[in-house]
Amino acid sequence: MTRAVILLAIGLFTVASASLAGAAGITEGALMFRTAPGQAAVAAPVQSTDVEMRITGLVVRATVRQTFTNPAGEWAEGVYVFPLPETAAVDHLKMHVGDRIIEGVILERRTAKAVYEQAKAQGQRASLVEQERPNIFTTSVANIPPGAAIAVEIQYQQTVRYDAGRFHVRFPMVVGPRYAAGAPDAERIMPPVQHPDHGPLNPVTLHIELDPGLPVAGIESPYHPIHVTALAGGLYDITLTDGAAPADRDFELVWEPLAGAAPTAVLLTEAEGSDVYALLMVLPPAPAAREQTRVPREVVFVLDNSGSMAGASIQQAKAALKLALARLGAGDTFNVIRFDHTTDSLFFDAREASRQNLRAAERWVDAIQADGGTVMLPALRQALDGVPAPGRLRQVIFLTDGAVGNEAQLFQEIRARLGESRLFTIGIGSAPNSHFMREAARLGRGTFTHIGSPTEVQAKMTALFRKLETPALSDVRLELPGVPGADVLPTPIPDLYLGEPMVVSLKAGTLPTRAILRGRFGLTPWEHDVALHQAAPEAGLAVHWARAKIDALLDARTAGASADEVRLAVIDVALRHHLVSRHTSLVAVDVTPARPGDAAVNTHALKTNLPHGWEYDAVVGLGQGATDAPLHLLAGLAALLLAAAVGLTRPRPALARWVRRGR
Repeated sequence: MTRAVILLAIGLFTVASASLAGAAGITEGALMFRTAPGQAAVAAPVQSTDVEMRITGLVVRATVRQTFTNPAGEWAEGVYVFPLPETAAVDHLKMHVGDRIIEGVILERRTAKAVYEQAKAQGQRASLVEQERPNIFTTSVANIPPGAAIAVEIQYQQTVRYDAGRFHVRFPMVVGPRYAAGAPDAERIMPPVQHPDHGPLNPVTLHIELDPGLPVAGIESPYHPIHVTALAGGLYDITLTDGAAPADRDFELVWEPLAGAAPTAVLLTEAEGSDVYALLMVLPPAPAAREQTRVPREVVFVLDNSGSMAGASIQQAKAALKLALARLGAGDTFNVIRFDHTTDSLFFDAREASRQNLRAAERWVDAIQADGGTVMLPALRQALDGVPAPGRLRQVIFLTDGAVGNEAQLFQEIRARLGESRLFTIGIGSAPNSHFMREAARLGRGTFTHIGSPTEVQAKMTALFRKLETPALSDVRLELPGVPGADVLPTPIPDLYLGEPMVVSLKAGTLPTRAILRGRFGLTPWEHDVALHQAAPEAGLAVHWARAKIDALLDARTAGASADEVRLAVIDVALRHHLVSRHTSLVAVDVTPARPGDAAVNTHALKTNLPHGWEYDAVVGLGQGATDAPLHLLAGLAALLLAAAVGLTRPRPALARWVRRGR
């Protein structure tokens, strides 16, 4: 019987491996050419990306131009899935085929899809941009001529992030494989990956014009070497030192104002019709000494040790976790949870941060290795289920790359279980799922931190410790005297931690000369008057407000609003502001038919790079980490049968007390 079970397990593993090897799902950063069954494969197109950014104060306007050359002798349809910043407001599309430029228009998603499919069937050149996630978009291009070079140009707008005295702009270049069990659109966000031995793909160039609006002490990019040229008028021209870089890690630009030049309040405005749109940033002062009485904490650390964390990521995460453990005070309690496709914890419940318990935690963390699937839900439930003791602040610190596809399910759990806890996310590695990290922290009334390299661990964790140990400004409200009916977003305004500004987008008939910001540091009421001087007009603020409004409407659905009401409201805002959203898409059609009716349309897939620092065998080669859910089912069943047959169990750290699976 044992032999039969082993043979069955081997057979299932063989099926899973063959399915993995033959999978050709839609890919991040990949162009797919659709072929008829049985047709021979055609040569893969050559792809490159050129990014142009104009940064003015707090506003970023970017153009991403992806160029493909179709070397085959057949007509093609291309489907290109790519990452953008999670806060990007995508509002323009241009398709360049030869000397023709086709402009996109915004339509309801189903209508746009129908228009595109009809154009494709009639041989017309067409393109379609759809949103899969706030940070993942799909562009489809129909009827690409044989041997032609084509370009798809996307334009978007976002705002600059300000934190701890520095400005940050991120541009994601790659999204790694994800564990997408339970995600209905898993095939649209799951990339096949180029083996590192075959060399990098998808070169990217960047050209940035920076107008910071204040004198700067320094400009840097922590993950890419850059060349910075100072221009007249306080402008800077920035390019990659090597000209181009492989799309295998996120790009980040950071600049720091000169001492004393950092803003405490910034107002940008734009008039559109009878409405005024504004972007307001206010940096509250640090809480006074009397407001900084240290409150005992219960700190729950959650460590992702799935396959996608193998290599540099797990080392960064463990180093960060041990720094955090060492920072705990004598009056604090703590616990550590780790998860891959299983979940276990150091203690049954939170224990005193004694020297003995902290040593036990360090040994437990040292023994953890990265492998398995990213099954985050049980660990998230376990971390959020606790109730803080009276007079104790409960903080959950989540260390992960966020390589999941079931974000909506996880967000719903945070809403349902947060209670009085606060959730802080630490994005680990070269290309974390920033949409998950940012939104989980927002819903968890915490904040998020990104650690992209081992050299950042000390500085980034020290900055986070200061936030965790200093009272947050909570119950934040913005009042605009004399301006009834102003639409201020986000609502509610999130808690603000040390060094973080309040940033709101608003729409009103007019703006007052002052605003009042109110909140509480701990139990101490706080308020601050902000003078709203007339600001120079800034284009695009209406788009930024509309993007925030769409997010608020989608939040309303989870709070009980009907799906149809939310969908119609989102469509209305997106159509009026020409935005891609969950329910609207950009489509462009060249009215002149190009492809002969008897010509075939072929398919081929371009792979993406594995994010820098990831281990291929831990994520792709062994079918672990973040891979296709059906393959996980087969491989997992094979592994269970094999383990049952030979009596093997995966070793766990000696101090593990218990295991919870999928409660």
